[in-house]
Amino acid sequence: MSQSSNNQKERLDPSIAARLKKNDQGLVAAVVQQYDSRQVLMVGYMDEEALRRTLTTGRVTFWSRSRQEYWRKGDTSGHVQYVKGVSIDCDGDALLVEVDQVGAACHTGHRSCFEAGGPLSAVQGNRAQMQMQNKEGQSSAERR
Repeated sequence: MSQSSNNQKERLDPSIAARLKKNDQGLVAAVVQQYDSRQVLMVGYMDEEALRRTLTTGRVTFWSRSRQEYWRKGDTSGHVQYVKGVSIDCDGDALLVEVDQVGAACHTGHRSCFEAGGPLSAVQGNRAQMQMQNKEGQSSAERR
């Protein structure tokens, strides 16, 4: 390798970087999902460097908003996330990181941060009921 290429800092592929729509802090949300069960494990944030590291090392790296530093999941806890795939959403403002999770993904010790957080009360929608209401609305509009 030439001296000049040794001095060049590695960067995220420009074609990938161009697709990212980052927030004001230069970050993109990264939803982490167990690759085989599809269980959503956690949400972290990545800048271009964290994404580059994730894509090139086989381990997930995030940007810590509180500590203002990079952290590779599992380096201190042993709860490693091995990358199986990374996708970008249609708007470029979120990533889906599919992983093979070793141990707990959540700092509380739960497998998923959404287990630790727990469900919220929400009205459940019903597709058949909504379709029926839409048809009834169309029929009354036609009668007018």
